Amino acid sequence: MELAKIQDAKLEGKVILIRVDHNVVKKGLIKDSYRIDASIETIQYIIKNGGKPIVMTHVGRPKNKQTKEIIISENTSVKPIVDYLKKRYNLNFKIAFDNKPDFAENSYLDSLKSGEVDGLYLPNTRWFTGEESAKDTFAQQLANLADIFVNDAFGSWQPHASTVGVTQYLPSFAGLLMQKEIANLENVIVPKRPFLAVVAGSKFDTKIGPLTALLESVDHLVIGGVIYNAYLSAKYGVKISGVSEEDVKSALEFVKIAEKYPEKIVELPFVIESEILEAKIGGKFKTSAIKDVAGHFVLDADPKSFQNEEVQNIFQNAKTIFVNAVMGFTPHFADGTIELYKTIANNKDAKKYFGGGDTLQEFKLNLPELFEDAKKDNSFYFFTGGGTILKAIKEKSPFGLEPVKALL
Repeated sequence: MELAKIQDAKLEGKVILIRVDHNVVKKGLIKDSYRIDASIETIQYIIKNGGKPIVMTHVGRPKNKQTKEIIISENTSVKPIVDYLKKRYNLNFKIAFDNKPDFAENSYLDSLKSGEVDGLYLPNTRWFTGEESAKDTFAQQLANLADIFVNDAFGSWQPHASTVGVTQYLPSFAGLLMQKEIANLENVIVPKRPFLAVVAGSKFDTKIGPLTALLESVDHLVIGGVIYNAYLSAKYGVKISGVSEEDVKSALEFVKIAEKYPEKIVELPFVIESEILEAKIGGKFKTSAIKDVAGHFVLDADPKSFQNEEVQNIFQNAKTIFVNAVMGFTPHFADGTIELYKTIANNKDAKKYFGGGDTLQEFKLNLPELFEDAKKDNSFYFFTGGGTILKAIKEKSPFGLEPVKALL
């Protein structure tokens, strides 16, 4: 499969529409700038080669699920991103169309072409009614702004107007980050063995497809979070607060599938039970063996699970490790996650792939020195999208993802 690459495009004097994954704003604040920093090489490459960038991203979920109304507010605005680009990289971007989904005003393009600004930044793509349909006229409206389209949004795998639809109207290329992510993703899909995956999540029904695909691919699989609770409930018949009947039902399906691979599931033997969710208070939580859970909330893996000899051997002998997991209920129950990341870092020989915004955020927050060292260590790679990797593993190829397919 051959990608059309930005290096093959003639950028000089052209307006370049670039889709990035800067979905890092929560309630108007940037919690972690990693995705912005990862994409900056492509943005600077465009400017250096004479291109005029128009950047776009989605931020959060501004559409009300019940009423379908799109709520436009500061909480899902791109303004914090534009401010960060100015402060961190001295890039002068202007938010186009006065931060409203309206294409009537043309003066923004004039300021871009004249060099008055380094680039334009479109309002949140999910503020536009046509974003979630690749066939909507919104895709053509976007294309009318530019000469070339570049997709650098690895984490945005949905076939939306801004990721797929626009490719119908413009010459389209993969950005530098997209190329790097795909190259590393292929190393996860065709890994050096033994291959260990660690996946956590809050809903089993959204993970059963990727987990089933992983079971076929991995040598060992560790699961955590609520999906581990559902798994324990389904397999051992233990009662765990906060686990829905729907999740247990999905987990039962998975348990039956897992029976075909009896050596692959690595069960962490000890968990932290708590009587309350809101805080970590002495006397209100305890360590339990997985078969002895007494019906309280299970909010973390006990760190000593990772000291278990069998678990230790699996982690230390792995040659490829993929992690999309926060083990505990943050912010109060982080010890299991910390011990997980330390255990992985102790394997100096494995290639270690981390993916997902929450995964990277917890790594950076709880182990800042180790995180900074890992960024400089070639044995680590940090993906900008965890869900994209799980989707690609399910598809057994990065080229099955619709936004990538559109760039072939």
